[in-house]
Amino acid sequence: MAQDIQIDPRGYRFGAAVTLAFAVAVMLLGPSTAGLVTLAVLVALFIPAALIGPQASLQSMLFKALLRPRIGPPTETESYRPPRFAQQMGLAMSAAALVLGVLDVTWGFWLFGAMVTAASFLNAAFGFCLGCEIYLLLKRAGARAA
Repeated sequence: MAQDIQIDPRGYRFGAAVTLAFAVAVMLLGPSTAGLVTLAVLVALFIPAALIGPQASLQSMLFKALLRPRIGPPTETESYRPPRFAQQMGLAMSAAALVLGVLDVTWGFWLFGAMVTAASFLNAAFGFCLGCEIYLLLKRAGARAA
């Protein structure tokens, strides 16, 4: 089994704040060209974190370069796996919003855009990672089924 990479939870919370800023901009711009371009940037920001883990994201690099030197090392770390799953969910939802927005299915754009906004707000404001919690529920359900 691969080594379980440990990450600073403050880093992916910072990443959620960046995601929230983009998601709010998307919701304010709506399914216009500017909104869809902003959403495409958000989708691109999710890709490294969804494929590798949050430690590979641009947001994480900014956190490590700009914030972590000022606030010091973490007092605790956690596995990258639940946040990576959360990033995969964010990628799926933001990509769905983008595709539906491009196809002019505005209800889908608003629905999936609102889901990304809500999930990133919960993490950025309260440190509650909805995708992480879903990951843990799925792991527990799988363990019970085995």
